[in-house]
Amino acid sequence: MRDLKLPDQRHPEKAHRPDQAQPKKPDWIRVKAPVSQGYKETRDIIRAQKLVTVCEEAGCPNVGECWSQGHATMMIMGEICTRGCTFCNVATGRPQALDVFEPGRVAHAVAELGLRHVVVTSVDRDDLEDGGAEHFAQTIRAIRHRAPGTTIEVLVPDFLKCGPRALEVVVEARPDVFNHNLETVPGLYPEVRPGARYFHSLRLLQRVKELDAAMFTKSGIMVGLGEDAQAVRQVMDDLRAADVDFLTIGQYLQPTPKHHRVDRFVTPEEFAAYEKAAYGKGFLMVSATPLTRSSYHAGEDFARLRAARLARLGQG
Repeated sequence: MRDLKLPDQRHPEKAHRPDQAQPKKPDWIRVKAPVSQGYKETRDIIRAQKLVTVCEEAGCPNVGECWSQGHATMMIMGEICTRGCTFCNVATGRPQALDVFEPGRVAHAVAELGLRHVVVTSVDRDDLEDGGAEHFAQTIRAIRHRAPGTTIEVLVPDFLKCGPRALEVVVEARPDVFNHNLETVPGLYPEVRPGARYFHSLRLLQRVKELDAAMFTKSGIMVGLGEDAQAVRQVMDDLRAADVDFLTIGQYLQPTPKHHRVDRFVTPEEFAAYEKAAYGKGFLMVSATPLTRSSYHAGEDFARLRAARLARLGQG
């Protein structure tokens, strides 16, 4: 365990003048409140297994739709993060020790929900020597044992303070999709993602392909944080240089008044232009809409991703 001096706070003070008035939320970004029976059943299974989901912790706008269909994104290694990113609603502080029984409970929930595809993510755990890599691997193996027909997507932290072995441990567990989000353009990292390094994250994604060329890789960014279109297109080029297969782009939404403010709401037409540009750069799969999130429609998108690879191989 590493001795970290971390703030114990729900919402650290955020950068980029968070107290300024937000632009008015447009109609295309509004969602319905979660009230369906399917939502309640999913919630009950998650509660019974004492699990954490990023759907709740990050305040995802799609939670009502996804949970009504029994789809939940599991967040392992607790609900306290060692980073203080200014876009994120997950609490920052000193995490508790890992729960050795958590991988089994996640696998049980996946089986009980009948998931054909599951996304497993986590908080950043800079207090752990391996950043939680072995816990990810144990969770993948537990799901494979309990729900062998389920495909697995991991959305991992950057393992910035770990050696190269941490990434290798996750890749060797053979998830079907390896996802690591860049989150924003490099020029906004000091404000939005101060504990991370843009080119380290790019190298992480590139290294996955070097370790396993057949593994699907995925990354995503938010827009509306203050970036411009040229910077977004440069991120696309950087990701393609790292041989990333799947790109997601979604609208940033401010979780609380203390977080990074919304610079603007990007129009659906601009998202469509980003999608067209990304496909033109060679991505196998692109999801670019205001409500796109890393795990939104992940199962359907994974099926399309596999089909796109087969089609490209057939053309070759």
